[in-house]
Amino acid sequence: MTLQALWSGNESSQTDQMDLVERLRTGELAAVGDAYDLHHEQVRRFARRLVGDESAAEDLVQETFLTLPRAVQRFEGRSSLRTFLVSIAANHSRHHVRAASRRRAAMDKAAHEDVAPGHSLASANPEQELQRRQMAALLNRCLDQLSHDHRLVFILCEVEDYTSTKASEVLEVPEGTVRTRLMHAKKKLRTLLEKEGAR
Repeated sequence: MTLQALWSGNESSQTDQMDLVERLRTGELAAVGDAYDLHHEQVRRFARRLVGDESAAEDLVQETFLTLPRAVQRFEGRSSLRTFLVSIAANHSRHHVRAASRRRAAMDKAAHEDVAPGHSLASANPEQELQRRQMAALLNRCLDQLSHDHRLVFILCEVEDYTSTKASEVLEVPEGTVRTRLMHAKKKLRTLLEKEGAR
């Protein structure tokens, strides 16, 4: 088995994926390392987008891989191992999202205070960088007001570009539930953004 074969994600690597799963099930530490090497980037990207905070997202990634040897016992092979890892991250994300939301609220409060002398934006175009940061902060504030289920489905479908079928595998809910949650999430997010003056 090679890491390259596992990474490719094609049909010929299905056997290699199941070999890795079996190694994980036996508690082999090297297998956790192989799974991390192969899939941490996608799990981290999902975590960052879901949580909106680098530190909390990194905590979520670490928790996902630490719990993989136990969680993999319920892996049935109907999805890819990568999708299964995103599912683990989604299942563990609730308290990480709350922590990030509290941190954002504290930072928003501090942002109303005067900027320290000598502070400058790192970007070559400070005005564009400021606008980008303000828009990111606005989106995160609005996402913080969605329910956890709505936030999850919005990030999966609208940001990560998962189909409703794949999102239903990750969340372990019917596809119709995914579509309903996404509809409500988009409607509420649109309302919240409009209240903030965003169009």
